[in-house]
This record gives sequence, C-alpha cells and structure tokens, in this order.
Amino acid sequence: MNDTLLHHRAEGPASAPPLLLGPSLGTSLALWDRVAPELSTGHRVIRWDLPGHGGSPAGLLRAGATVGDLADLVLALADALGVERFAYAGVSLGGAVGLHLALHHPERVSSLAVICSSAHFNGAQPWQDRAALVRREGLAHLAESANDRWFTPGFTVPRLVQDHRDADPEAYAACCDALAAFDVRGRLGGIAAPTLVIAGREDPATPPAHLREIADAVPGATLVEIPGASHLAPAERPEAVLAALRGHFHGHPERGMAVRRAVLGDAHVDRAQARQTPFTAPFQDFISRYAWGEIWTDETLSRRERSMITLTALVAHGHYEELAMHVRAARRNGLTPEEIGAVLLQTAVYCGVPAANSAFATAQRVLAEEDGGVG
Repeated sequence: MNDTLLHHRAEGPASAPPLLLGPSLGTSLALWDRVAPELSTGHRVIRWDLPGHGGSPAGLLRAGATVGDLADLVLALADALGVERFAYAGVSLGGAVGLHLALHHPERVSSLAVICSSAHFNGAQPWQDRAALVRREGLAHLAESANDRWFTPGFTVPRLVQDHRDADPEAYAACCDALAAFDVRGRLGGIAAPTLVIAGREDPATPPAHLREIADAVPGATLVEIPGASHLAPAERPEAVLAALRGHFHGHPERGMAVRRAVLGDAHVDRAQARQTPFTAPFQDFISRYAWGEIWTDETLSRRERSMITLTALVAHGHYEELAMHVRAARRNGLTPEEIGAVLLQTAVYCGVPAANSAFATAQRVLAEEDGGVG
C-alpha cells in the first residue's frame, strides 16, 4: 500500500483516453464492478477508493476536510499515473469531487458525469451530526441502515454493505466534514466540460430534484433519470448507467453522424445508409459512434490534420477506394490540391513509390471530378 496515494485499480489499454471513476461515501471501487469492465473497452478506466475506504490509507484525510482536499488527492493520483487530462464520473461524494475538479481545474477535465449527487447535501448540520456519531460510536450501527439509504426495497450488494462496516470511522467522519462544507450552487454556470447528470428516481439521499438543479445550471448539461434506481445506481441499475455513460464518453451516434456528413458529404452517407441491412447495421452504428462520434470530434487535432493522417494511412494499406472518398473529404476539410499532393509525395518516401503512384492516380481522378483538374 502506498501511504501517500489513493488506492486505485486501472483497467483498459494504457494508450486509451483516461476515465476516472469516483465512489460514494461508505463504498469502495467495487461500486463500479458491473460498469468499469465495459467502459474499459474504450478507455483507460481508473477507479479509486476514498481515504479509509477499501484499500486507501485513512491518514490521507483529516477532520475538517473539504471536497477540495479530496480533489487534490485525485489529482495527485492522476499525476502519479501520468494522466494530464481525463474524463470523470463520480457517485454522490465522488460526484461532488467531479464538480469541484470541473470548476477549479477545468484544464484537467475533458468531460464530466455526476451520478446521484448534489451541488449541496442538505446543509451542514446533518453531516456534522453524522460525523460526531461515527467518531463516538463507529460505523456498525450506521451500516445497518445502508440498504435503506442505498438501494430500493429487496435489493442489496453485500460487498458494498461490508465496505461500509469496514471503513475507518475517522476517515469516514472526515468525509462527512467535506460534505457538510460543500455548496457550489452559485458556481455551476462556470462549468465548461460537457456534463451528464444521472439521477436515481427512487434515491432518498440525493433525490432527482438535486440532479435537475445541476443540469439546469450547467451550460449544455444532459439529465438522465433512471427508474428503479436508488442512491447507488451503478450497482443497482448498471445497464442503464452504462448506456448513459457510453453515450456521453464514447460518443452518441447522432453526433457522429453529423460529423460524418460534414466530412464525407450527404450524398456519400445517404448511399451508405441506403445500402444498410440488418447484418451491416451494427457496423454502421460502430462507425458513427466511435470513428466519427469520438475520434473525429476530438479537438486535439484539426480536421485538416486528421485528413492528412487518414490519407497517409490509406495509402500505406492500399485502400484506394477509401482513399478516393477521403481525398474528397480532405477538400471539404480545407486542404488544397497542392497540399494533398504534398501529403502523397511524403507517402512515396515512407510507404513506397508504387503505393504513391497508385495514390496519385486515384487523387488526380478525384480532383479532376471535384475541381475541374489539378491546380
């Protein structure tokens, strides 16, 4: 155990975009057991434990702590893992950490999901009272009511209830101190990260009205309300939470389709859609959601730069039919015929003269059709 870092678990390719997952008070990273493996197919998922919870050292947080202190611990973990910018999703206290990060460290948060959480937690007094109770009596009695606070009647996750019992009382109380002091209602309009807000319809701890308050105040935020879910929605309704998070972090097919049309043109996309069959529909959805909805919408590279990279890759693999389509796309993305020619000349050095020869023939034909000849 590292005494200076939050305990964590990383899943997914190390080269994939990072996604940090924050837990609720009293739980551990096991809260994400039925969601994280699926999210890790497209992200480097890093889930972490609160101080004194799961495997995290209790001494990382002291009495009088704030949500900002927890956010600093999350940033220290990200720094230790070499993660500069990341997507973030958190439940309850973990969601409050996400709101703080998006407000105070916007350069670090690429997108945000706030789940069963709040911009405030019903005032300081209830949390001060709970902190005092836990410091005095420990967690055993409080853990007995976990099912009522966390889940709908008849549902439970024994592992999470046991995590509640096993948490360090002083660290738990310090987390209560943080919740008592948290209130960012007046600052939500300053969040710039694309934000998804998820409410459990049956949640007594942070009712849907708390999530609507966030969604109404954060510019462009999307609200999803999950029926049959209480406070720990990722554990109780993992499929619904996963679908919402996938759409938010992996890219909605509708957004991808808009980019696909902008780059390839309506005529091409309409022809592809017309040829679609039940057999090919999943592949078309994959292209729109992942290639166009996530990769082509990433602002790290401009569309001009992406066109140049795509042309080179297609020449390298001899995909000349696709090359013709992307020569047209390159023109829509602002490349001149001369710039396209320079890209193809570069491929002659690194992909081979025969490949470049075929590429020039393809591009010349397309440019003649598109521009009335090569300038």
